[in-house]
Amino acid sequence: MTVTTRAVTTAALAAFVAAAAYLGPLWTTAAAAVLVVLVSVGWAALLRLPADGATVLVVLIAGLGGVAVAWATPDEPVLRHVPVVIAMALVLAFVAQMLRRGGRPRLVESVSGMTAGIVVAVSASGWVATGRSDAGAALVLTGAVALAVASAVSALPLAGGWTGSLLSVAFGAAAGAAAGAVVPDVEPSTGALAGLVAGLVSAALRFLFERQPALSRRRAGLSASAVPVVVTGILVFVVGRVVI
Repeated sequence: MTVTTRAVTTAALAAFVAAAAYLGPLWTTAAAAVLVVLVSVGWAALLRLPADGATVLVVLIAGLGGVAVAWATPDEPVLRHVPVVIAMALVLAFVAQMLRRGGRPRLVESVSGMTAGIVVAVSASGWVATGRSDAGAALVLTGAVALAVASAVSALPLAGGWTGSLLSVAFGAAAGAAAGAVVPDVEPSTGALAGLVAGLVSAALRFLFERQPALSRRRAGLSASAVPVVVTGILVFVVGRVVI
């Protein structure tokens, strides 16, 4: 996947989350689960890790576990059981390494890559927790729309380098403020902050993956496209906690 294709895919996935938030909390949870699947299936290819199958399985279990406990926890704090999921996933990652055959080459790289994948995948639970917060679907919608706009701007031909990153951040903040002015329970200032965070995530990950040779593989490209949406979920939740 090219940089432009990944940016467009990220924008489409963010719009998918926004549409899910409009339909209800259960749909938001389903959208978060889809994002986890997209991240996990290409994570090993994205980081060029050994033990492809084990990495996919561990990251998938961690991400779906985080989404499930965020949905099933009946009261606040919604994410209080997520650290337990992360801890169990880390144990599973070490077990997966112990079961590897052939001398376990690149062991440290494999463990660190699995650990990073676990943290990223579990971040999808942030969308579920945001949907169950005081602002609820309105904040999910605001953050997702801002990320969609920021990613779409970064896909434009003129949006290369630092200029593109600054435009992405600026348009993300503007889109967040506009969405916050329209939806209930979210102030324009809160929307602007959520949009600023979404724009920064989009710009930072674009720089991170821009020269990654593994992105020529379809699975790796899909994973890289889904990562900004997944990470933005937990950050939007933090914005909601701090501001609302």
